[in-house]
Amino acid sequence: MRRAWFATTYLVTGGSTALVAVVSIGALAGALGLSLVLVGLPLLAPAVRFLGWLAGLERRRAHRLLVALAGAEPREPEPTPVERLRAAAGDVATYRNVAWLAAHAIVGVPLTAGVLLLWVFALGGTIVPLTWWVAPDEAPLTFVVPITSWGDALLVPPLLALAALTLLRSAVPAFGVAYARAARTALAPSSRSRLERRVTELTATRSGALDAHAAELRRIERDLHDGTQARLVAIAIHLGVAQGQRAADPALADQLIDRARTNVEAALTELRAVVRGIYPPILADRGLPGAVHALAADCPVPLTVRVTPLQRLPAALESAAYFVVAEALANIARHSRATGGDLRVEHRAGRLVVNVSDDGVGGARTSTGTGLTGIRRRVAALDGRVELSSPVGGPTVLRVELPCAS
Repeated sequence: MRRAWFATTYLVTGGSTALVAVVSIGALAGALGLSLVLVGLPLLAPAVRFLGWLAGLERRRAHRLLVALAGAEPREPEPTPVERLRAAAGDVATYRNVAWLAAHAIVGVPLTAGVLLLWVFALGGTIVPLTWWVAPDEAPLTFVVPITSWGDALLVPPLLALAALTLLRSAVPAFGVAYARAARTALAPSSRSRLERRVTELTATRSGALDAHAAELRRIERDLHDGTQARLVAIAIHLGVAQGQRAADPALADQLIDRARTNVEAALTELRAVVRGIYPPILADRGLPGAVHALAADCPVPLTVRVTPLQRLPAALESAAYFVVAEALANIARHSRATGGDLRVEHRAGRLVVNVSDDGVGGARTSTGTGLTGIRRRVAALDGRVELSSPVGGPTVLRVELPCAS
């Protein structure tokens, strides 16, 4: 009955939106009429915006039902609060929106009544026999037809309940899916709206990518200036002093040369770390699967690692996936207090999917951690998607999808 319950909820709540659509279309018609004498002009824009918001609400309701029942429907990202505000303030109801809302205003209430009637038959048909058994003999009882005997009580209501349950299990979900598909098709954004939204997304991701690139350059410059450069200056000083003390104090010259050699080794270590921050050499040597296994082996929290066989991917994609895994595992080690985790990397339907989960304390938020913010920016620059679920008390699940072709 799960499918029947979802479809019932969708169709019954559609009755309330149908009533709202009736009022909204009436308000729009009134505003249009009053606009002829200029009185309704101030009311026209709010009426149109509200119809646009209502159309968006119906489209999201239809999408959620299709995801819940059909399963194979593509997922639609939830709008951000800023997008909701912009949609409420600036979307214009197209003629398709108005046409669908008008049809929904006519059909929605009868649909709601029909589905509720089926539930009344389904529940009443099981209750009537018990009611007949405990009701006084002189009390009249009617369920579609008068119930005057045990034969009527045990035959008519159960048959009606069986028919109603059959319709609820088969016809109502099928009709709900068909109605939701029609709604989502009719209320789908226009090509212009999709193009504008895509341009906005690409503008935001480009800005984020530029900011991330600038921050990465600053980090590299800082590491080289504060670390490697300082050590190279120290090496030059030690070698200069050693050269001057070679004849006067050979022992001191040897000590300075030893210090210089130690600083050279430390500088090489720091340079390797900087290089790994730019592009990890292990990716070029062992590919993404080997690099992921190496990161998991270095993590202090026990992990279950599953990496599907992967062909070599573009360097930018492998690098992004590597840093996503590295940052996620660093967060697990530092903040999660987890006793175990799961790491999965797989190629699915043209997308590289990275799932990292742990059984820690949860509470991770992209707004409170620079690491998760960096993951989101790096993934957005490649037109990917980040999903984070981390309720307080755990578990934390990070899912990243990266398109393998763009």
